[in-house]
Amino acid sequence: MKWIDIPPVWLLLAVVVTWWTAQLQPMSWALGGPVTELLGGLLVGGGIVLILLAAAEMRKQRTTIIPHLEADKLVTSGIFKRSRNPIYLGDLLILAGLALRWEAPVALLLVPLFLGTITARFIVPEENRLRRKFRADF
Repeated sequence: MKWIDIPPVWLLLAVVVTWWTAQLQPMSWALGGPVTELLGGLLVGGGIVLILLAAAEMRKQRTTIIPHLEADKLVTSGIFKRSRNPIYLGDLLILAGLALRWEAPVALLLVPLFLGTITARFIVPEENRLRRKFRADF
């Protein structure tokens, strides 16, 4: 069951809760639909672009994108010059964007909860593995 403990599964769970919250909470933003739809769409689009750029760079460097596996290389090129964790940042942008797009302000509380979860379950262990394996380069 270790396959289920991967970031996309956690993101999917958070997205489902966000959607469910939007369905139960018929409260709209004071700004109205078009503004939140545009902002939400930009965040979702930006998140997808970050994830694709990171995946392409990791593939180019021939290292794994799967968090539980040992990395073959420390990727510091491409989008990784700007962010150490662009995929997780992309996940956060997607989640926040969907909460805005679906006009579910209460669901924005999931963003820091999701961040805490992926930090504890994935980011800290990954960073520790990379630090041990690539020492000076890290």
